[in-house]
Amino acid sequence: MKRDDVIRILARHHTDEIVVPLYQAAFEWMEIKPWPLTLYAFGAMGTGSSHGLGLALGRPDKRVLVFDGDGSLLMNLGSLVTIAEAAPPNLIHFVFENGVYEANGSLPIPGQDVVSFAGFARSAGIPSVYEFDNIEAFEAEIGAILKETGPVFVCLKVEKGGDYPYRWDVIHGPESRDAFRKAMRET
Repeated sequence: MKRDDVIRILARHHTDEIVVPLYQAAFEWMEIKPWPLTLYAFGAMGTGSSHGLGLALGRPDKRVLVFDGDGSLLMNLGSLVTIAEAAPPNLIHFVFENGVYEANGSLPIPGQDVVSFAGFARSAGIPSVYEFDNIEAFEAEIGAILKETGPVFVCLKVEKGGDYPYRWDVIHGPESRDAFRKAMRET
């Protein structure tokens, strides 16, 4: 599955959820569905799951979608146990597994083709875990998954999609942070 094709499907199903996209998924989400309730978690690899958990606990009235990378999650596997323990009913954690640290030169992640991210999530105690490597199956099930009580973990076996501009002005710019703060206050 191409990551940007998966993100297009997620964008079609997205309504008013808070979105926390990391690294390559952030640039794709930014182009595919600009959204003020997007917290770009870029520059601190491994923090997306923790940011998503904090937002889910702080805003129990809003669904929170995390678009994480496999390399990023490897940096913070303990967050899965914390998420399972806190059990936020409004958190869905998507992990885009491509086997590389794409943002850092596409170097292979440790344990590539050996570890199971869905297995990590199950072992951590997350009650609802999915894994997809077929876009048609993902598209058929995503509507129901997004309605589930969380926490939910979804591992997506992907490959690089199209080329998207690296909009550092948006990722690190005050405008996107201000828009996020304003949207959080208004909801």
